[in-house]
Amino acid sequence: MLDLSRLRALHAVSVHGSVAGAAAALGYTASAVSQQITKLERETRTTLLERRGRGVALTEEAIHLASTAQQLLAIVEQAETTLEQRRGQPTGRLTIAAFASAARGLLPGVLAELGREHPGLDARLTEVDPHLSVDLVAKGVTDLAVAHDWDISPLPAPEGVAQAEIGEDRCDLLVPEGHPLAGREAVRREELATERWVCQPPGTVCHDWLVRTLRAAGYEPDIRHRAEENHTQLALVAAGLGVAMIPRLGRGPLPAGVVAVRLDPVPVRRLYALWRTEAARRPAIIAAVSALRRASAEVLGETGCRDAPAPDSTSA
Repeated sequence: MLDLSRLRALHAVSVHGSVAGAAAALGYTASAVSQQITKLERETRTTLLERRGRGVALTEEAIHLASTAQQLLAIVEQAETTLEQRRGQPTGRLTIAAFASAARGLLPGVLAELGREHPGLDARLTEVDPHLSVDLVAKGVTDLAVAHDWDISPLPAPEGVAQAEIGEDRCDLLVPEGHPLAGREAVRREELATERWVCQPPGTVCHDWLVRTLRAAGYEPDIRHRAEENHTQLALVAAGLGVAMIPRLGRGPLPAGVVAVRLDPVPVRRLYALWRTEAARRPAIIAAVSALRRASAEVLGETGCRDAPAPDSTSA
C-alpha cells in the first residue's frame, strides 16, 4: 500500500520544483520531505528524484506517480469536505496562500477570527506571489488563495477553480516631500512622463501593471530602482530617489518625507478569494471567505463584491 503522506510530499515537490519549496508549502523541514521521498522510493522500488546541479528533478516514473497522487488527494479532499459538511462546523486543516500586502493587511485579523470562532479549524498561511497562488489552488496544494488583479490585467481562473471578489484596493502616487507634485490635489498619469520610478521587480503583477499603465499613457517609464517590499520602496521615495504607485492595503502609515497624491483616475486593484469548486461546500472555505470579506470591508472601507459568487453550503 502506498502511503498518502508520502504521495503528498512527492506531489508537492512536483508542483514547487524543489524539496525546499515543497517543505515550505507543507510546513515540514526539507529533511522530513526528503525522508518521505526516500521511503516512497523503497516502497515502490523506483528512483523518483535525480540530482540536477544543486537541485533535483523528477524521473519519468515520478511524474506519472505525482499525477496519480494528485487524483488521490482530490478524492481524499472530497471525502473530508463531505465529513466536514455533515458536522456543520469548520474543522481540519485549511491552507491559505496570500500575496504579501494581503498577508500583512488582511490575514492576521482573519486568522485570529477563525481561531476564535472555530477552534476545531487549523488555518495556516503561506505568503505567495499572486501569479503562483492560483495554480497552487488548481493543483490542490493549497485550499484557498487570496490574489489580486488590475483593470488592465484580469486574473484568470482555470477550470475547476472558483473565485469571488472580496474587496477593492485603491492606489496612490507617492512622492518625496518637496516634490513639485506634492501639493497637488490630483495628478493625471500623462503628467508623469519625466519621473524616475521605484517599483517591484519585473515579472511581478504590480511591476507589469505599472509598465503597461504608463505605456498606455504614451511613454516608457524610467524605472531606476526595484524592490519587492513596500517599506523598501517607501524608503527610496523618502530619500528623494523616485516616485512610486503603491496600493493602500498593507502599506501602513507613510514615513516622514513621503506624500500621497491622488491619481485621476484612481487605479484600483480587485482582491479575490479562490478555491477549488469541489470544495465549495466545505464549511471552512465558507467561513474563511466570509471572514475575508469582513476584514476587507473594515480595512478598505468597501467590499467591492456585491455581485460576486461565493461558496455555497447548499450547493451540490
